[in-house]
Amino acid sequence: MNSPRLAVRALILDAQNRLLLVNAWPEGQSDLWTAPGGGVEKHSSLPANLIREVYEETGLTISVDDPVLVNEFHDPDGTFHQVDIYFRCHITSGNITADWQDPEGIVTARRWVTQDEMATLRVKPDSLAQAAWGSGMIYDPLEPIIR
Repeated sequence: MNSPRLAVRALILDAQNRLLLVNAWPEGQSDLWTAPGGGVEKHSSLPANLIREVYEETGLTISVDDPVLVNEFHDPDGTFHQVDIYFRCHITSGNITADWQDPEGIVTARRWVTQDEMATLRVKPDSLAQAAWGSGMIYDPLEPIIR
């Protein structure tokens, strides 16, 4: 049996209280949005992995604060199971630009959204807004994966 995949994600709010979201589906295969981040590499801390992933996907350099959300999702009909740990983060340098290219070609779009704007988008996990604009630690158990 395979262990669940571990990933880290960044909750980044700007000065206008907007959350940074990415569409991690190459060539617009889906309209699903989430926080930037990705898979953890062995022998590197969770914050170091997150700093690397956010830079790859957005061109931003960040500092990493405390975790605020643990979310699990899986394919009920398959073998996929992932655990995402979401951290509050702050930009230390860089700006979102239209010409930034994710070296892996996965993230093709990035955008800042208000809480009201986010309510009109397809986002995962379901608890993303609560984690981004709320307080305290959240555990969001085993959502079915969607595409």
